[in-house]
Amino acid sequence: MSNHEQHAPLGFWRKYVFSLDHKVIGLQYIGMAVVMALLGSGLAMIMRIQLAWPGAKLSWLGKLFPNAFPEGLLAPEHYLSIITMHGTVMVFFVISLALVSGFGNYLIPIQIGARDMAYPFLNALSFWVMVPACLVMIASFFVEGGAAASGWTAYPPLSALKNAVPGSQWGQTLWLLAMALFIVSFTMGGLNYVTTVLNLRAKGMSLMRMPLTIWTMFIAAIIGLVSFPPLTAAAIMLLFDRHGGTSFFVPAGLSIAGKPVMHDGGTPLLWQHLFWFLGHPEVYVLILPGLGITFEILATHARKTVFGYKMIVWCLIVIAVLGCVVWGHHMFVSGMNPWLGEFFTIGTLIITIPSAIIGLCMLATLYGGSLRLNAALLFALGTLALFGTGGFGGVFLGNATSDIFLHDSYFVVGHFHFMIGGVTLFATLAGLYHWFPKMFGRHLNEGLGKIHFWLSILGFYGMFLTMHFVGINGAPRRYYDFKAYKMLEGLQTYHLCITISAFTFAVASIIFLLNVTWSLWRGKKAERNPWDATTLEWVAPSPPPHGNWDGPDPVVHRWPYDLSTHAGAKDFAMQTEGPDKAPVTS
Repeated sequence: MSNHEQHAPLGFWRKYVFSLDHKVIGLQYIGMAVVMALLGSGLAMIMRIQLAWPGAKLSWLGKLFPNAFPEGLLAPEHYLSIITMHGTVMVFFVISLALVSGFGNYLIPIQIGARDMAYPFLNALSFWVMVPACLVMIASFFVEGGAAASGWTAYPPLSALKNAVPGSQWGQTLWLLAMALFIVSFTMGGLNYVTTVLNLRAKGMSLMRMPLTIWTMFIAAIIGLVSFPPLTAAAIMLLFDRHGGTSFFVPAGLSIAGKPVMHDGGTPLLWQHLFWFLGHPEVYVLILPGLGITFEILATHARKTVFGYKMIVWCLIVIAVLGCVVWGHHMFVSGMNPWLGEFFTIGTLIITIPSAIIGLCMLATLYGGSLRLNAALLFALGTLALFGTGGFGGVFLGNATSDIFLHDSYFVVGHFHFMIGGVTLFATLAGLYHWFPKMFGRHLNEGLGKIHFWLSILGFYGMFLTMHFVGINGAPRRYYDFKAYKMLEGLQTYHLCITISAFTFAVASIIFLLNVTWSLWRGKKAERNPWDATTLEWVAPSPPPHGNWDGPDPVVHRWPYDLSTHAGAKDFAMQTEGPDKAPVTS
């Protein structure tokens, strides 16, 4: 028995709250993401009600936030706060927490044959730094002036000058502090991921025998470690501008309410460069793990080997490298030199090549397979559909010529949500349906899962595909009331359609939460390997014990996708099965 298995029985607090077990920490991240998702989704519904029915009264919010909702009506200046906080919460405190921190913590050790993370204490510390980050972000709603109102990108001068708008006061400072804590937490997690993958793989687990989920988490961690430091520096500089009298991001000649601003010499473009040097790689920090999860589920539930495994790995590496050098395509309208814009255009369009190859490999994996159309596979297919749809829209935004017309319109909102909202969310849900039996020893209800999928996919396309058409018609994003502009009055029907679709998606989410709650106690009990899967986590009991394995450490003999290659009733071989039980195909 290894040292990892020799541990004294743990009490409730050490086992479930202040745990060092990577599986518990992963579930804690997912639980925190669910809580923050309720906040972020609630903010989205307030926005959609305002846009579909301008002037609608929300009396109960007026009692909680009388300044933001005087007499129950949403104040225009606080509408910006709701947009800012919705974007911030959903990108950083929902998707990042659930997909990267949650699944990353749960899956990395158990899929590479390790007992735990390389640094268990650092792993726990990363979660307990994230908790105050979430609390500080939530606290910004309750300070004078309300939450930050400079957009989730926090562009100066709104974010740099404390008297620019109500949300530029303490709300913006708390936003920066929360983001600093988030970055510290995420950096600790990334260091742990990289060290664990490089040093704790089981005997026989070469890099080219790792599941694609591990490859994508590993690459995402490296991207995060490279791209987060510039935003950390930018946040510190912005705090100095706000509270130290410096002028990194504030240009000369500004005035607010007729009073000159006592800053000069800075440039908001510096913030844009530093922000998007993280902001665009962050897209791949989130999307790549979603694609890895999707491949895992497509192979398992289509009973097919992953097509082009090595080619996919190299495509992921190419995407990671290119993703770190094309941030400027978010800034085509900033006045950059056209030749520089051409560089960012070419780099962005080149990324479509490995991305398209990955999509084609997904389709090839499905081709000829024996599909089990359960909830996990449906959500994986939904991820593939959204990846294709969103990627097509991205071609127009990556080209400077078309982006100048579409920039800052609802087309951008629709595309962004397809990629960062849709691909990542549907992959997360697919992963939950797939690994829920391993996490909790029980299955989710398949009937409710299928209802959840169909309502979700219809609601999602109803919302964000419609936004593309709204954007093509010239509607800018972040406007409070489109009825106030004659040229945009005709788009009100579209906004009503989007809001109805949003409510449809909300109903689907409620069904999912009810399914999870019911299944935790009453769900069908799961076997050790209910899906006839091949990767190492399915060798462990369901749910796995502390230390993951109830026997000796696993030894790997083959690649992770040995499916449909063996004669007889059994159409798969697990990674731990030697050549004496089935031929080794890779």
